[in-house]
Amino acid sequence: MEVANLIVDIGNTALKASWCDGITLGKTYRYQGERMLDYILSMTEKERPEILVLSSVRHFSPQNIHKLEEVCDRLLVVDESVLESYGLPLWMTPDRAASIVASRYLFKGRGCTVFDFGTTLTVDFLDPQGQFRGGNISPGCKTRFKSLNRYSKSLPLLDAPEEISSEGHDISSSIESGVISGIMFEIEGYILRNPENINVFTGGDAIYFAKRMKNSIFVVCNLVLMGLALIAVEYDKKD
Repeated sequence: MEVANLIVDIGNTALKASWCDGITLGKTYRYQGERMLDYILSMTEKERPEILVLSSVRHFSPQNIHKLEEVCDRLLVVDESVLESYGLPLWMTPDRAASIVASRYLFKGRGCTVFDFGTTLTVDFLDPQGQFRGGNISPGCKTRFKSLNRYSKSLPLLDAPEEISSEGHDISSSIESGVISGIMFEIEGYILRNPENINVFTGGDAIYFAKRMKNSIFVVCNLVLMGLALIAVEYDKKD
């Protein structure tokens, strides 16, 4: 089997990973648990990656980084030096950076509004030259449902329904309509503010909201992993 790269993205809720040949992704793996390091190491037992790219919002100790270095030819942790090399602000999380790298590649020469529907809803803006023009963060869909339940004394914990009414007529439908309609208004506001931009949806709830949009939307479910694959390719060229 040809040597391939292994790309790993650890977000607030889960780990996603894929073997890739250049920028071509293979099967996507998902793990939701506390033994993130062990899961990554298990993926390398039968095949040693040439480059292992790690994007993580969680801290990895120097000891754990060393363990990853031992199971690959080269380890690249997406850190501030990587962000700087792509002209991105140092405060940005690595998954957002990877989404921007992929959007620049996919929609070269076009401005983009990139929506990532995860634990948080992030919205990032790129101009036609691919320059980052800022971005916003708000609670994601599931986070909004959970917060209503957690911070109230009487509201139940619900999840996104398949269908919603424009107005609620009981507690459950009021919560469902309020959360989903609120996010829809938020999305539509950003789209109206940047009508010339390509609109890119990614993240766990991307398809759910894309189905409800009247505007033209590009859904790229593995945008972050694609960005990490591109980062690996560029890293290989420089090394």
